[in-house]
Amino acid sequence: MDIHVVQPGDTMYRLAQQYGVPMERLLQDNQLPDPSQLVVGQTIVVQYPELTHTVRSGDSLYSIAQTHNTTAAQLLRNNPALQGRDLIYPGQVIVIKYASQPQGTLTVNAYAYPYIDRGLLRSTLPYLSLLTPFTYRFDEEELIPLRDESLVNAALQSRVAPVLHLSNLDGDERFSGELAHELLQDEDDQKELIEEIIRTADQRGYQWVDVDFEFVRAEDARAYARFLARLRRALAPSGRPLIAALAPKTSANQPGRLYEGIDYRLIAQSVDFALLMTYEWGNHASPPMAVAPLPQVRQVVEYALTEFTPNQLFLGIPNYGYDWTLPYRPGSQAKSVNNVEAVRLAWNHRTSIRYDEQAQAPWLRYVDDRGGEHEVWFEDARSIQAKVKLALDYGLYGAGVWNLDRPFPQGWTVLNAMADIRSEM
Repeated sequence: MDIHVVQPGDTMYRLAQQYGVPMERLLQDNQLPDPSQLVVGQTIVVQYPELTHTVRSGDSLYSIAQTHNTTAAQLLRNNPALQGRDLIYPGQVIVIKYASQPQGTLTVNAYAYPYIDRGLLRSTLPYLSLLTPFTYRFDEEELIPLRDESLVNAALQSRVAPVLHLSNLDGDERFSGELAHELLQDEDDQKELIEEIIRTADQRGYQWVDVDFEFVRAEDARAYARFLARLRRALAPSGRPLIAALAPKTSANQPGRLYEGIDYRLIAQSVDFALLMTYEWGNHASPPMAVAPLPQVRQVVEYALTEFTPNQLFLGIPNYGYDWTLPYRPGSQAKSVNNVEAVRLAWNHRTSIRYDEQAQAPWLRYVDDRGGEHEVWFEDARSIQAKVKLALDYGLYGAGVWNLDRPFPQGWTVLNAMADIRSEM
């Protein structure tokens, strides 16, 4: 796999000639909204098929996979133009294998809201090991229902393990330390909530559980770890692993409301896995900067590895960016954008995309129709490559993408090129 950074005068036709690959392959692997609108600084992923299969009458993805000793899911990953569907026709060329070899194996999880576009969900399920509908909330000892049936069923049909997600979001959609505190101080409520989690998992078909409590009070750190250990023991007879999603700490005594109630050492002994939420350095309220700058991400991983084993850890990967109005003023709010929209902003406003080599993140500036200046940080093929490489270099168990609701075909193409995706079914 190569990642080409668009230069002045580049076209998809010229790139196909330059790299010696069919233009159709470039178009399929990158899924650009408009291939004629290339932006200087934009990334194009180039892959080199090593083994292909020309579809014959009567073929199916399953039969082709059997013939070539692979899986239908891998064929869907290798051929993103199929959009996650077994709709093939005689004469179509299916990529069985690319020349580049995966650098390791990862379990891939992604979070999705129940209202995710179903076409987007279908096209990205082949790249996943786990799917986590967001989110079950609770009121004392009771789970608040979630309309998750279609997501869970779609995951199971694609042989992707669904994960029940429990959070301390309150009625205002904010993570509540008070809500967590009330639960963590009442063992009877914990017992009833855990029983309901297991009932719901049984009824819905959930195969894993993920707990994401944020802004846990410092005085509740031990109680939180005990709750996780209690839940893990209750899940053990059914064989369901437990994940805890953790604020991205770089030291044991890191100050701040987000960090003080999260004790990595205690939690490492209480769960099967942990997701490091290694994003949101650049956020809606911060000054303009990368959402997940690589040096900071690396610091979190290196600290986590002093308490967890590599096989316990998922690296969080953001699938979004932010658009800030300049000059930045404290209290102002950046707008969330997806990575495809960011490139479109550059095209619409006739600006180029730059790349911060230290942060390993793309960014751009533009002037809107009213003369206001903006700065946008987002993710591209290079930044995803850097994060996946970090996870593989440290031997981490997996990657967790927040979130699936935003389209980013290049990100999944890069992930597939770099890693074998582990099945958890």
